[in-house]
Amino acid sequence: MVSSDELRKLALSLPEAEVQDHFGKPSFRVRGKIFATHWVAQEQAVLKLSLEEQDSLVRAQPDVFSVTPWGHQGWTRVELRRVDPALLEELLVGAWRRVAPKRVAAQRDAGRSAEPAAPPGAPSRPRRRRRAT
Repeated sequence: MVSSDELRKLALSLPEAEVQDHFGKPSFRVRGKIFATHWVAQEQAVLKLSLEEQDSLVRAQPDVFSVTPWGHQGWTRVELRRVDPALLEELLVGAWRRVAPKRVAAQRDAGRSAEPAAPPGAPSRPRRRRRAT
């Protein structure tokens, strides 16, 4: 079983993750893209999985995982009362990775925290100074 607090803590522990309202429910996002939503009253989460993961999980554990109306995009319902906490964490990281910019995901993989986003119009990396000759 995974509590609402544990889900929130796991989701927000990912680099640049933030919570925003999505039609009256908390959604977890990275740079504005949703990777999970939390259906508090129903004790469910909806995660952005690959279609292969979705199919495999729904077949193996239909009491824990089910397809949502947006299932064709990988959105999969998870029963928080029944899901294994380690599996949920793995799936949540995968859902985050699916929408996170590659650079942010690579920084997480390297064990570093993500750098703050550069302001619009700023160069993507510092320019080297040329030596005077």
